[in-house]
Amino acid sequence: RVELAESGGGSVQAGGSLKLSCVASDDPYNTYYWAWFRQAPGKLREGVAVIDNNGATSYSESVKGRFTISKDDAKRALYLQMDSLKPEDTGTYYCAAEPSRRFFGKNPQLRYEVGAYNYWGQGTQVTVSS
Repeated sequence: RVELAESGGGSVQAGGSLKLSCVASDDPYNTYYWAWFRQAPGKLREGVAVIDNNGATSYSESVKGRFTISKDDAKRALYLQMDSLKPEDTGTYYCAAEPSRRFFGKNPQLRYEVGAYNYWGQGTQVTVSS
């Protein structure tokens, strides 16, 4: 079982930057898909960035060009660099993990679905003021 813990949230003004981190407990780290989700008040949780076990990345249209997902296998760490932040980026950010085999041969959109992931962090708050 993978346990995840996020850190790095905070409050910034629009146009600013934050970097989120997520550290994973012991498990075959390099056979997982990793993702960042966010949930704004009163809204559904949405996937914003995914990195697969080979390091390939993808992003939702709302963050593409502004956010960068990365990982450090040696540290069992996942990161989300968030630049040019907007007030609509405000929300609780969660890291998630799921064994890679779940996604093999499936529609790529599955990577952005909450139900596809069994392992979640506790969330970290990001607030962007205008």
